[in-house]
Amino acid sequence: MGCDGGTIPKRHELVKGPKKVEKVDKNAELAAKWKYCALSQEKLRRPIAACDLGRLYNKDAIIEYLLDKSADRPNAEAVAHIRGIKDIKELNLTDNPEWEGERRNAKGDRYEDIHCGMFICPVVGLEMNGKHRFCYLRTCGCVFSDRALKEVKTEICHKCGDPFKDGDIVVLNGTKEEVEKLREMMEERRTKAKTKKSKKSKAAETASTASESKADDTQSSQVDVAGRSSLKDGGESSQSDVAGPSGSSSSSKGTKSSTASATKRSIQEMREKSEAFKSLFTTHSSAKRTKEQTSNWVTHTPYHF
Repeated sequence: MGCDGGTIPKRHELVKGPKKVEKVDKNAELAAKWKYCALSQEKLRRPIAACDLGRLYNKDAIIEYLLDKSADRPNAEAVAHIRGIKDIKELNLTDNPEWEGERRNAKGDRYEDIHCGMFICPVVGLEMNGKHRFCYLRTCGCVFSDRALKEVKTEICHKCGDPFKDGDIVVLNGTKEEVEKLREMMEERRTKAKTKKSKKSKAAETASTASESKADDTQSSQVDVAGRSSLKDGGESSQSDVAGPSGSSSSSKGTKSSTASATKRSIQEMREKSEAFKSLFTTHSSAKRTKEQTSNWVTHTPYHF
């Protein structure tokens, strides 16, 4: 049965109490958020991108996910809201001069600072290690600490000079409440973009229909004008046929000849032309034949003799 031979058991050995809740190491949690990709769980390396919810990713991992969404990934829920490459923004980060990378403690003979960050704020100089609140701008992708944005209030980026608004500021690795607010803002932006696209498509459709109707109207008007002119020409021709060789036909011929003579001018009457130039045409006096030069039979050319 045990407990013989003078052994004295203790209370915790006989009575089973409630299990202790395992606490997550804060340093490990901060390192997982700020030094590792939220999708591939690999170390962050340039180019680094962020989504509208403030999560950090390796841009290569996001591109691989977008190319093949059917592949099984352990953290696919973290990128479920990313539909395309436009839903992420490449970050413009400032390197930390004190960061030595993996070579800083290769031998293991010196102190390793876990809280040393790879990047810092370009205005205040705070390290981006999770202890301080950091934000990025959706317009340009520059990253600053929240302290810098509060102390130096401006509507222009401190690093690149691009203008921005309060709605363009996205908190990196924020709390649950901040993530929910960012998600609501993201959905509002997407709904506005959908409404704008629908309005543009409707405007394009109305413009196309208006242009088509105008083209149809012009074509119909042209057809009407052509029909009227053809009817007029047909009426005039019928009248001339009824009149015959005399009467109105002679008057119409006279009017046509008078208008043609008025509009056209003979080359021989032009004083500015030389005689050598005028002799090239059949209307010149040298081109006319006398009765003796003309033949008694009909040929193809009347100038044959």
